[in-house]
Amino acid sequence: MSQAADLMIAGMGFVFAFLVILVFATLLMSKIIARFAPEPATPAKTPRAKPKTPAAVDPDTAEAIKKAIAQYRSRHKK
Repeated sequence: MSQAADLMIAGMGFVFAFLVILVFATLLMSKIIARFAPEPATPAKTPRAKPKTPAAVDPDTAEAIKKAIAQYRSRHKK
């Protein structure tokens, strides 16, 4: 039982040490990149285009849509 506890503590210690090293390595790399990399260019602000008005629907298409909706509703009553 004591060997299992020793093995568990050793494993958890190695994982903890690895994670600490990983955090410091990540911090070091981010500082190096921030020092030597150029600043990212900010895009110029351009005015947004106004949304287009919806295209007119053909009367026959509108009638077909209305009939389809009525048929769906008649089949799926609560």
